[in-house]
Amino acid sequence: MKIGFFTDSYFPEIDGVTYTIKLWREELERNGHEVYVVYPEGDYEPGDREIPVTSVSNPFYPGYRIPLFRRPSTLPDLDVVHCHGPAPVGILGRYYARKHELPAIYTHHTPLEEYFHQNVKFESVAAALSKLYVPLENAFLRSFDAVTASTKRIERDVEHVPLPVGLDMKFFQPTETDWYPDQTVIGYSGRLSMEKNVSEILRVAETLPEYHFVIVGDGPYRDSLEAAAPENVDIRTFLPREELPIFYSSIDVFVTASTADTLGLSTLEANACGTPVAAADVPPFEQTIGAANGERFEYGDRAAMADAIESCLRTERDTRAAIERYDVRRTMDNLEYLYRSVQSSTDEVPTTADDRWGFSEDSQGSLD
Repeated sequence: MKIGFFTDSYFPEIDGVTYTIKLWREELERNGHEVYVVYPEGDYEPGDREIPVTSVSNPFYPGYRIPLFRRPSTLPDLDVVHCHGPAPVGILGRYYARKHELPAIYTHHTPLEEYFHQNVKFESVAAALSKLYVPLENAFLRSFDAVTASTKRIERDVEHVPLPVGLDMKFFQPTETDWYPDQTVIGYSGRLSMEKNVSEILRVAETLPEYHFVIVGDGPYRDSLEAAAPENVDIRTFLPREELPIFYSSIDVFVTASTADTLGLSTLEANACGTPVAAADVPPFEQTIGAANGERFEYGDRAAMADAIESCLRTERDTRAAIERYDVRRTMDNLEYLYRSVQSSTDEVPTTADDRWGFSEDSQGSLD
C-alpha cells in the first residue's frame, strides 16, 4: 500500500508523536509498504517520501510551527490516509482523502486542550477555549473511517480502536553500560512543559536528598526548572536517540508526574530497559503502570510520590516482561489489518477492543 501520514508534529522537534511516526514508518516500509510523511516545514532537510508544508513559527508554543498551505494536487497518489493530529496538516489529509474518495484513519495522540492552559495567559480564557475546542475535534474525528488511541479510554466522544502506538523492544533493552555505577539515580526523560509537571519531581527530590535526580529534556519550562532545581538534581538537554537505552538502564527508577500523556512512551521505554516506574495515578498510567512494572502515587501528594520511588528501589520486578504487549511489531500487525479493513467495503472496521486485535478488556487492564 501507499500510505500517507499527515502530521503537525515532526522533526526537528523531538516528542513522542515524532518518534512514533518515525518508528511506524520504518516498520511499515520493512513490511513492503510505501509511507509518505506530510509535515510542517522547519529546520529539517526532508528525505525520500517526506513532504513539507509551508509553515511559520508558532508564537504560542516555541519549537513547533504553524502550517499554512500546500496544494493537494502536489501530493502523491495514495491508497490510505492516516492523520496524526487535528491541526492544518491533519485537516489537509482529511480533505485529500475526501477529494480522492480514500479511506481515512485518525490516531489520537494528544489532548490539545491541555496546552491551552500552558500558553494562554488568562485561565478563564484557556478554559473557554478548551470548552469550545473539544466538540470541534469530536466532529472532526467522527468524519474518519476509524479512530485509534493508545488506551481503551480517551477524552473524546467517539468510538475508537484501542491500539497502543508501541515501542521498539529490540532497541529499548538493558545495556551493559552504566553511567551511574556508584549512585542511586532517579531519572526522567521528556518535554519540560507545564502538563508534564516536572516541578513535582524537583519537590520530591528535596525530600530525598540521599538520591541523585537526572532530568533529561527541553521545553518552555526549562529555565524556570533550572532556577528552582535543588542541589541533587541535574537537568540535561535531550539525549541522542541511541543513548536513551543507556540512560534508562543506568537509572534505578524512572519517575513522572505527567497528567497529559496518552500512553507515556518514555515510561514503557524505561520498563523495556529493566527500570521500574513511579507514576501519578492518572490516565493512562492506571492501565500501564502497576505492581508488575512500578508504583503509582496520588498526584500532588509528595509523601506518596517519595514512597512510590522507595518501593521501586527495594522491590525486584521483571518490568520488561510486563510490557511486552506494547511491542510495536504487535501494533503493526493490527494496524495493517485496520488498513485492509478500511479499504474493503465488505469488511467491518473494528471500533472496540476484541480478541482479533489482541487487546481485550482483560489485557488492556491495569498491571496491578
